[in-house]
Amino acid sequence: MDIEQLSRGTDTIWVVLTAAMILLMEGGFALLEAGFVRQKNAVSIIMKVFVDIAFGALVFYAIGFAFMYGKDEASLIGLSGFFMGGDLTHLSLNISHDTYWLFQCAFVIAVISIVSGAVAERIHFRAYILYTIFMTGLIYPISGHWIWSSNGWLAKLGMIDFAGSAAIHALGGFAALAAALFIGPRIGRFGPDGKINIVPPSNLPLASVGAFILWFGWFGFNSGSTLSATNDNIGHIAVTTMLASAAGCATCILFTMFRYRKADPPMVINGALAGLVGITAGCAFVSDAAAILIGSVSGIAMVLASEWLENRGVDAPVGAFAVHGISGSIGTIAVGLFAMPGTSAYSGLLYGGGWHLLGVQALGLLVVAVWGFILTWLVLKLIRKFQPVRVSRDEELVGLDIGIHGVPAYSQEHDFLDIEKLRNS
Repeated sequence: MDIEQLSRGTDTIWVVLTAAMILLMEGGFALLEAGFVRQKNAVSIIMKVFVDIAFGALVFYAIGFAFMYGKDEASLIGLSGFFMGGDLTHLSLNISHDTYWLFQCAFVIAVISIVSGAVAERIHFRAYILYTIFMTGLIYPISGHWIWSSNGWLAKLGMIDFAGSAAIHALGGFAALAAALFIGPRIGRFGPDGKINIVPPSNLPLASVGAFILWFGWFGFNSGSTLSATNDNIGHIAVTTMLASAAGCATCILFTMFRYRKADPPMVINGALAGLVGITAGCAFVSDAAAILIGSVSGIAMVLASEWLENRGVDAPVGAFAVHGISGSIGTIAVGLFAMPGTSAYSGLLYGGGWHLLGVQALGLLVVAVWGFILTWLVLKLIRKFQPVRVSRDEELVGLDIGIHGVPAYSQEHDFLDIEKLRNS
């Protein structure tokens, strides 16, 4: 075996393993969201995660990958590689196209999972399946093409987004905001006089385990984006990822102790995730100190954004927009400030690189945010013409587990269940 074959084999193993780590994050999303919502909706959360994986993979295989990475003369959308066939020779990779698809497939599944939490406890299951098809087949692949395809127009301008603060998290966060606004708050979440009614999480230990799984998977998310097991930067990427997430978590502990007189567990959980989201764009390009700053700012901004949304009557059961939309925005802009010389084509403003990179990052963020928000709103309006987007009042009150899926998550108080009666009630 020559050196080239060994390198290709090693890189293939690395990418497949990190793709598996990212896919494991779906278990984290499932536990996190199931812990944050009420018991009567835990099964519905799990079912949506299965939809993310199953439909997301199939749709991305059929059309999404082609739109994202296919050949493109206009810098707008790929037009080759449907069903992984056709011409993909323009992809300069040290791994096979199949291996690359697997890694990118894990990313697309993560995008739709962000939106899932924003509409928890009230979206209709059939409507969610349809939205998943649009997100994984069109919305994410097209904007992802602009940023990550070698011929994408934002890539040509010099936009930097190493593992997806903008392409994945800001897109998913602003799509989540649009979906939450479109579908409206849960029954009783806000009183007629504007009073905010707290919906306590059903199982914070479960949510915490979900966050730990996401934390673990994020090392695959960021480090795996090197696409090479021999990349000298893997260690630095892992360190900045760890420091930013720790800073986001620690800052939320201290900030909520100061603000609420006690450390707020859901905020602390989301603080770690906010730090992870914030560092995802620049993990390969910023210093350790910058990573700590990015994580800290992301954590505080997440808390303030959560309060801001709640005060305006926006119901976000798991904080999808505050965690992904806000922190993704911070991380994207931070690259324009803190990118170190020699790590990319352009340096950040604070390293003497001028305003070019910061301007491109801001433009790219604006485009992705508007694209995700507007396309989600339009797609949900289209779906509503054929299928109710929100469950009925009775289904929401009894819970989606029984109302939609016909089975409760926790049934230890029963010896037997009349499933037919539950499904038809």
